[in-house]
Amino acid sequence: MTVIPFEARRFRSTAAYYTRYRVPYPDELIARVAEHAGLQAGQRLLDLGCGPGQLGIAFARMTGAKVTGIDPEPEMLETARADADKAGVAVDFIQGSSYDLSPSLAPLKMTVMGRSFHWMDRPATLKALDAITVDDGCVVLFGDRHIASTPDWRTAVNALSETFAPERNADRERRKGPDWVAHETMLLQSPFNHLERIGIVSERQLTADNIIGRAFSTSVTSPETLGDKAEAFETELRAALARLSPDGRFAETVEISGLIARRS
Repeated sequence: MTVIPFEARRFRSTAAYYTRYRVPYPDELIARVAEHAGLQAGQRLLDLGCGPGQLGIAFARMTGAKVTGIDPEPEMLETARADADKAGVAVDFIQGSSYDLSPSLAPLKMTVMGRSFHWMDRPATLKALDAITVDDGCVVLFGDRHIASTPDWRTAVNALSETFAPERNADRERRKGPDWVAHETMLLQSPFNHLERIGIVSERQLTADNIIGRAFSTSVTSPETLGDKAEAFETELRAALARLSPDGRFAETVEISGLIARRS
């Protein structure tokens, strides 16, 4: 089974781009997941691998849950604390990772992970969560699934990622290989083996700046990863995008979803 090695500061330098350019989690999806899971005000929710805290802040704002966010990247946590203050919610953000799950977090009603589960030792994480989650609690994996891009700007980004950051790009490609076990399969082999998915499909309009910001928000082509090649990467990507769309208009069709995993 393929496991991505843990690297605490993999997302250094991405915080400034993450909340602005990543596909957002709609309030409608947050509300539907909370209702489906029976999440009530005051119950404990963990945002694991929280990044800038988008999920945790949204759940605190919309449900009144008692939220803790954990992430290994200090820059992400700094952004999360500032955004929680702007939203007027109290969220406890802690530096750490899935390796730091402990009884002090119990009793958890829900653990949410937004595009972060693949960075973890997934069986060990689910085992640890089983020990600190209430009987009717759940784990929810949030993410987005690419359906279409018009014109095909993703191919241009991926080609330049392979050229400018081959080692990081190889990490991403490993998750597409035959030895990678899907999240759904991993959950079905865990105590959280009753699965349901709630998804929302939408089309989003983008500019070249949006696409470049998205690229800088990933660990593959972050400013930290690219280093002194960041300017050249951006220049080549802008040129490729201009060739694809002289008027600078792009679109993507994407499904944003929450995979709810409960015990049977």
